[in-house]
This record gives sequence, structure tokens and C-alpha cells, in this order.
Amino acid sequence: MTLLQAFLLALFGWMGSIYSPVLIGGLGGWYTIGRPLVSGAIIGVIMGDVTTGIIMGAAIQMLYIGLVTPGGSMPADVNYASWIGIPLAMAAGAGQEYALALAVPLSTLGVMAVYGLCAINLFFVHMQDNAIEKGDLKLAVAVPAIGQITNFVLRFIPIFVINYFGADIITQIVNAMPVQVTDVLQVFANMLPLVGFMLLMRVLCKSDFDLIYFCVGFVLVSLANLPMIPVVIVALAVAYLEYKGGASVKKEAE
Repeated sequence: MTLLQAFLLALFGWMGSIYSPVLIGGLGGWYTIGRPLVSGAIIGVIMGDVTTGIIMGAAIQMLYIGLVTPGGSMPADVNYASWIGIPLAMAAGAGQEYALALAVPLSTLGVMAVYGLCAINLFFVHMQDNAIEKGDLKLAVAVPAIGQITNFVLRFIPIFVINYFGADIITQIVNAMPVQVTDVLQVFANMLPLVGFMLLMRVLCKSDFDLIYFCVGFVLVSLANLPMIPVVIVALAVAYLEYKGGASVKKEAE
């Protein structure tokens, strides 16, 4: 991996982190280029292989498809998982199973960075409060920008250093792995996206009956080999009928 590639990965990784304000706040950052599928496409452009980047991004996206970050809760961090895991796997010439294997520990490391950021930036919050009390509005306005230095340090530097200096190490590890280990990683790679979908279904399915719709969709796509678009159209029709039926029942009850 070249120095320029590592720099661009770190720059976009910082802009796509959860507290980066540079891309219309979280709208263009955390909720757009911070999503693994979008990150994978950008990483693919930087690394010179867009197809592989998207495939790996899609795999990590499936793993964290049910991820939500309500309030101060941060169960996982897809930023490190994407902007470090995908480039390292691509640089090593490995498959998506390696990107997924790297994603889980990197996600945990990213959570530690988020909570570390929140703890450190408490200092700047008090600094701003003191500045307001003293009437120093110029300093109070500048404090949020000063506090962003912490986010830059905890995002840009780790992503840059690990990608630039760690690519060769990952390549050596991949080449040294026995076939049996590779097969195990492949099995886990196939299982991990299922975890993401199950987390999402726990939110979407309000009753056991809702699982029937999932099973019908699975049969139509996997067994009947129907294209995704017709299945989605059928699902929209069923959802509309469910909505109208529920509204009618509620109206009669009133």
C-alpha cells in the first residue's frame, strides 16, 4: 500500500466517523460514507479495485445491518471495521472472509476510540462552560473546533498507521495460514452476516407471525429463483394490505 493510499483512507475514514462534522455533520459522514457498502466503494477506488471493495463492504454491511447507535450507546463501530479491515484484506489479496474476521476486533477497537473521545472531550465541554461564564464568546465558539482535534487523532492517525505499516504484516499472516484455518474463517464469514440479519429481524418482527413473510421471501428468492425486484414489489403490496387492514380494524374499534 502506498503512502498516498494510506493517507486517503485515513482522511475519508476520519470524515466518515461518527463525530466528524465536515460532511454536513453525520448526514454525509457517519450515515453515508461511514456505511460499509459506501466505504467499500470508495476504498475500491483508492485501492484500484472497485468490485472487490464493494463486495467486501457489502459483507461487512450485512454483519452490521441491524446496528443502531441510540443516545450515547455504541455497540459496534463500523468505521474501523471498514476503513481498516477492507483495505488490509485487499492489500493482502485475501477474500471477504478475512475482511469479516478483521471487522469484529477492529469494531471493538473503534468503540474504545469513541468512548475515549467522549471521555477526553469532557475537558473541552467544561472549557466552553467556563468561557461562557467569563463572557469570552470567541473562545466558546472555537471550542467545538478545538475538540475535533481529539477525533482527528483517534481516527486519522490509527487508520493511517495500521493501513500503511500493517499491510505487509497482514499479507505475511495470510500467506502463512494453513488451509484448515482458511476454511474455518470461510465458515464464520458465511455465518456472521446471519447474525446481522437476525439482529435486524428482532427489531422488525413484532410477532412470530411476521416470520412467515421472511420465510416466503426466502423461498421465492432461493428456491424459486425469482429476481429481487418482483419479490420486493410483492412485499410492498403485502405491506400495503397489512397497513390498510390494520387501519380498518383500528377504525372499527374506535
